[in-house]
Amino acid sequence: MYFVYIIECSDGSLYTGITTNIERRFNEHKNGEGGHFTKSKEIVRVAYTERHPDRSSALKREAQIKGWTRQKKLELVLKESKG
Repeated sequence: MYFVYIIECSDGSLYTGITTNIERRFNEHKNGEGGHFTKSKEIVRVAYTERHPDRSSALKREAQIKGWTRQKKLELVLKESKG
């Protein structure tokens, strides 16, 4: 099981990634051990997650979301929070 996730940073920026363990990956980002983008940022929260059955489908979805505008990503986060 893989997860696509969006992390919100204190400066309002959004980071999209994949993992098999959301809690572990969030803590890695928070401790500066995550991706290059989040290393110099203060991590606030996991704003969005979705499950995928395998790495391939998670990577495809991650690439799709990364290609979106910030506004479209925020709409996805908002849609889940209303859920």
